[in-house]
Amino acid sequence: MPALNPPPSNPKLSAPSKPTPTFSPDSVSVIYVLGGPGAGKGTQSANLVRDYGFKHLSAGDLLREEHNRPDSQFGSMIKEYIADGKIVPMEVTVQLLENAMTAYIREREEGEKGARFLVDGFPRQMDQALKFEESVCPSQFTLFFDCPEDVMQERLINRGKTSGRADDNAESIKKRFRTFVETSMPVVEYFEKKGKVVKVAATKGPDEIYEEVKRRMGERGFEMVR
Repeated sequence: MPALNPPPSNPKLSAPSKPTPTFSPDSVSVIYVLGGPGAGKGTQSANLVRDYGFKHLSAGDLLREEHNRPDSQFGSMIKEYIADGKIVPMEVTVQLLENAMTAYIREREEGEKGARFLVDGFPRQMDQALKFEESVCPSQFTLFFDCPEDVMQERLINRGKTSGRADDNAESIKKRFRTFVETSMPVVEYFEKKGKVVKVAATKGPDEIYEEVKRRMGERGFEMVR
């Protein structure tokens, strides 16, 4: 993935506005994948990548890669935000996603035409949603995994035993729940009013959940490619 472009001198990291998005939704399909921490976004995203030909982009993974990159000027800042369960400044996350999409499209024989992106764990707040739609690519819809907090917490505690992730501990989990409800649910509600949310109950086992996902994808005109 290309390195993150340095921001302007503005301390607020203001990104230049664009007259049109970088990619057209007529040729590039973007689906956001949202749900609370532990709702199963990663598991179901892997299924969709395998069966529907999506390129999976995890905003969280891109941020972790960036803060581990030796010459990243944002590394320490990103690490602090993640550890505190806070949302990294919008411009950083949006630019990382655009860089990753651009790199993938350059590698494709077909180029931009027919490219499918599954953006996992994004947008986490309204400014991210509006900025990405305006400057990168309008989304097709948001796939929202609806799951009660107690179920998600149990899954995360179990994952933390083997994941090695700094944010899979009880204190960070509580912060992440709070952040999701306060900042990400308004995003879901915003797109829901536009008829651009596919809500899937995520309390059952992964296979049962995926059967429902496939049914709902078909309703939106997405066919399996494998």
